[in-house]
Formats: sequence, C-alpha cells, structure tokens
Amino acid sequence: MYHHVKKLMYTVRVDEADPRFGNMLLEQFGGANGELAAAMQYSIQGLNCDDPERKDLLMDIGTEELSHLEIVGALARLHLKPMKFDRDSAEADPLIAIAGGGGVNLYNSMGNAWTADYLKITGELDVDLRSNIAAEARAKIVYERLINFTTDAGTKDALQFLMTREITHMKAFTAALESLNKPRFSIGQIPPTAGLVDQFFNDSTGEGQDGEIDARGPWNQGAEWQLIEAPAFQDPGVNAGKVAAAGSVDDRSTSTASEPEIIEELLVEELRDLLSAEGQLVKALPKMTKAANAARLKVAFENHFEETKAQVERLKECFTLLGAQAKAKPCKGMAGLVEEGEEVIEEGKEKDGVAADLALIASAQKVEHYEISAYGTARTMAGQIGLPAVAALLSKSLAEEEIADNLLTQVARELMSESRTGTTKEPKHATALKSVDD
Repeated sequence: MYHHVKKLMYTVRVDEADPRFGNMLLEQFGGANGELAAAMQYSIQGLNCDDPERKDLLMDIGTEELSHLEIVGALARLHLKPMKFDRDSAEADPLIAIAGGGGVNLYNSMGNAWTADYLKITGELDVDLRSNIAAEARAKIVYERLINFTTDAGTKDALQFLMTREITHMKAFTAALESLNKPRFSIGQIPPTAGLVDQFFNDSTGEGQDGEIDARGPWNQGAEWQLIEAPAFQDPGVNAGKVAAAGSVDDRSTSTASEPEIIEELLVEELRDLLSAEGQLVKALPKMTKAANAARLKVAFENHFEETKAQVERLKECFTLLGAQAKAKPCKGMAGLVEEGEEVIEEGKEKDGVAADLALIASAQKVEHYEISAYGTARTMAGQIGLPAVAALLSKSLAEEEIADNLLTQVARELMSESRTGTTKEPKHATALKSVDD
C-alpha cells in the first residue's frame, strides 16, 4: 500500500532556472540509472523475494526511490519552466517545450522513452543485490556529474542530498548481501567446473602501439590462478587435459579412481540419514501444528508439513539417480530434536500462549538448522562428484528449509513485538485453521 504525503522528502529550491540543465536532470528521472528505474527494480525484486527481512529492505528503499523521483521531477520542472514562455529556451529543446509544455515526462536527457529494459531482476536474491549495489554506484556518479554542471546553490544542495542517499543504499545492500553468508563467488546452485574456474586466459597478448603490455596482478597471478597463455593458439586438448587433471564437477571419470567412490558412499549414507530425519518430521509436524496457538504459526507448520512430504519424494528420486536403495538409516540427531520438541509441547500447556509459541519456534528452528546443515553437506558432495541432477534436487529442499527458518524468525519477531506493545491479534487458542492431523 502506498500513501502520498504532499511534502517533498527534501526541500527543493532553484534560484536561477537553467532549461538546458533541466534537460540534463531528466537523466535521473526517466533514464537508465534514474530514480524511476531504481524504484521499479527494487520494488519488483521485493515482490519476488521469499526472504521476509530482505524483502522489507527492498520495499523500504524502493519506496524511498519514489520520493527521490518526486524531488528530481520538482527540480527539473523548476529548471524547465522557462521553456513554456521563452522562445529561445523552447528552440533549444522543442521536444520538451512543445510536446511537454516545459514539464517532465518519462524520457531521458536524449529524449528516449523510459523502458522496463532498464530493470535488472533475476529472482536470485544475491544476484539482485549485486545489481542494486552497481545501480546505486552508477546513480552516485550521475549525481556527482550533475553537481559539477550547475552553479545554482539550491540545486546543488538537493543533488547533494540525493547523491548521499545513494551511498546509504549501497551500504545497506552490501550489508544485506554479506549477511547471506554465501561465498563471494557462489552464484546460483550448480557449481562451476573445477580447474577451469581457476584458469585465466591471456587472450590479449603482445605489446600495443601505445605501450600496452601483458599485465599481471591479483586478478591473474597467485596460488589460486593458472595462467593460460594465448589459448587460441593452443591445441584445445591441452587445456582440456589440465581441467580433467584438476577434477570436473560434471564428470566423475575426471576425478581420481577412489575419491568419487568414497564420496558417493558418504553421500548415500547422508541421504539415508536425511530420509529418516524427514520421516520423523512428517510425524512430528502435525503435533507441532496442533500445539501452536497463533494462527500464522499453524500456517507455517502446515505449509512445511507439505514441503517435508515433497522432500521425502525428492530424496527417493536422489536414490534412484544414484542407483541405490532408498533405505532410511535411523537418524539419532533428529530423534533427539523431536524428543525435545515433544517436551516443549508438553511444557507449553502450562505457559502463556505467546511464551508457548516462542518456545515451539525455538525448537522448530533447531530442526531447521539441522536440516540446512545436512542438505548443504549432501549438496556439496553431489556437486564434487559430478552429479548435478542430485545437487539440484537437494538445492531445492535446502532452499525450502532456509525459507522455513526465515519465516519462523519473522513470526517470532511479530509475536514478541505484539507482546511488548499489548497488541496481540490472536487468542491463546486460535481456531482459525484446522490442524493437518484433524
């Protein structure tokens, strides 16, 4: 829900209108790196985001960018206003003067219409955050250049505010990216080909007429890099052999004879442990759902119950791909967590509704963290021995566990906030939804 407040986010003042500069300002109104593009990009990313905390970040900043759009529009309008009455100014830019009456429209400084092609949206949170950091950096540079092209004090003041907020947003996006705790180059789910990923191709060779050289630096030298000189002039089989020697994630035959077999055996054991764990959880979740007081917590447990049943089927599919029997091995870790959960349920009967729910959430998150660790380990094993189909199935279940954990955190925060303020929306014994075992 959006609500417009008639005051600008930052006061705009123009002492001396400059229509040509007003045209420049349109770059930040309807341009590729402008405020409308930023507002749409972050807001749509937020709509697509399953992480409730980072969804809030995206919606916060996306909404602020709409306020920035209003500032830029007001500033540009003041500078363009003479075009409405002054022929010389109108002749300088007839598009704005005649078609727009000296006002703003969704065009950039060259008169090109705004397009959704400007938006960078992938649906992968870490990738989108990287795009946002780059977008804020580009916007900062545009504002810096605009500041350098005006002498109007009020205009400089407003642009300085906008430029500073771009840095603030960059800091927030960077912190959000780092908080994901993902390795810097872990993009997506399918791992890169081992060996090949660490090869630097020296494809620009020789000395240039202006003294250009083949340079070495941290981007192509050191223990983590293998420099491949002029690969276009080498036998393709040479590099292929080097990659094979290093080990490929897509072909188990490229690894040593014993290593993949050992890892595959460990993977099968891990999957059998997971199969047991998920089977125990299928039995435990209906009890947790029934014990929950808050309707939203019941919904979270019910949804994860359905996800857990699907995860069991994925594990069986993994066994099929591995050519192994889908036989569960008793998971003592999950057994202990389930037993602890049953104690929490029993103790919760004597507690206030919110306190009982918070204890239940804490117990459930221990389960989620156990599963996140197990699925993460299994996925890594599958990737290392060249089983991308197995890795993809495990990645899907891992993502569901991570989302479930985040949702539980969100519910806990809402319950604690409502408890502090005395605004708890739900009675101790919510009956809005039926338990999945009813």
